[in-house]
Amino acid sequence: MGGFALPQLLRAEQAAGIERSHKAVIMIYLTGGPPHQDMVDLKPNAPAEIRGEFDPIHTNVPGIEISEHMPRVAAMMDKFALIRSVVGSEGRHSSFQCVTGRKFTPQPQGGWPEIGSVLSKLHGPVDPSVPPAIDLSMHMEHLPYNLPGSGFLGSAHSPFKPTGDSLQNMVLKDVSLDRLADRSQLLASFDLYRRRIEAELAAGKSDKLTERALGILTSSKLVEALDLSREDSKIRERYGTDDPNVLPYSSKGYQAHMSKFLAARRLVEAGARCVTVAFADFDWHGSNFAHGKKVIPLLDQGLAALVSDLHERGLDRDVSVVVWGEFGRTPKINDNAGRDHWSKVMFAMLAGGGMKTGQVIGATNHYAEEATTRPIHVHDVFATLYHKLGINLPSTTVPDLTGRPQYVADVQRPIDELV
Repeated sequence: MGGFALPQLLRAEQAAGIERSHKAVIMIYLTGGPPHQDMVDLKPNAPAEIRGEFDPIHTNVPGIEISEHMPRVAAMMDKFALIRSVVGSEGRHSSFQCVTGRKFTPQPQGGWPEIGSVLSKLHGPVDPSVPPAIDLSMHMEHLPYNLPGSGFLGSAHSPFKPTGDSLQNMVLKDVSLDRLADRSQLLASFDLYRRRIEAELAAGKSDKLTERALGILTSSKLVEALDLSREDSKIRERYGTDDPNVLPYSSKGYQAHMSKFLAARRLVEAGARCVTVAFADFDWHGSNFAHGKKVIPLLDQGLAALVSDLHERGLDRDVSVVVWGEFGRTPKINDNAGRDHWSKVMFAMLAGGGMKTGQVIGATNHYAEEATTRPIHVHDVFATLYHKLGINLPSTTVPDLTGRPQYVADVQRPIDELV
């Protein structure tokens, strides 16, 4: 067992104070570009070809209205902050900006890393048996929707994806006798090592961190966090039932998995620093309102359950939630009852993280075409998330492939209204 360095890594983590505060972020990525004027920025006085079929409803915060298909969020709007004036979208059908906070071009060699990979590089795992960054998204047919990964930080900081090959690595499947023998030999080595450590502990020659390091090697913490059957049935019911056929094209990876919201909460509790969920799809060039009547209420239920859960468990100070897509939708409804791509303005919803909630930041004009007050850039949202994760923006960098230090965000100041 020569070269076993995990106890030393744990001591360094403890000395650095990483265990004192477990900050985390849950990102809900609404693939395809959600229609802001049908969800959070309705314009009931606009002409019919712009205002659409949905009506606004009051929320529990006086003066704030959102879609009639989001009643659960409306009833707890005091726990959300809504930005109606997000700008800076490149209009690219991709998760890239949403998970990196950067423009697609130019990029340093290797590419910009997503936020979970940055957290992995800066802080490593909270618990070495739980990956710092986890991607719960299904594989999506439009490849740019799938998360871009760790970029120049390298594969060591890639998000763990339990819905793909990584899940198969967590179970015994098609195990040959030779492979089983190898595993048995490895376990025998661990057993010998454990007995030696136990003897050292008994003799006072070792320490608890060494003992913990050995326990990590066979930990089931990640698997248990993903096992939703361990959750109270009443909590599971609150999150709703998965709808794998919510859209006609759901089989291509665009499914409404309500359970992913619950899994995200369980994973940050277990030690993940960043969990990303891609929910359904919002690229509705046709049947915008028919699709919206199905998808938006499910999103409403999942978000309300998640944020309520975080507050009830005392996680709302440390876990930030951000909900958004890559751009907005056209104010004018097309001939197919759909809305097309619109990069001039979009929205973001934030919760938790100790942020100042119960407010709307920014506004658009009477047709929801562009920001008229307080434009908030995509990179401003990222600066806020990093700030709430306890990162000192002006002094924190990560090295790119050339060794050049790169700031974690394009701007070093969070959104004042949220902090």
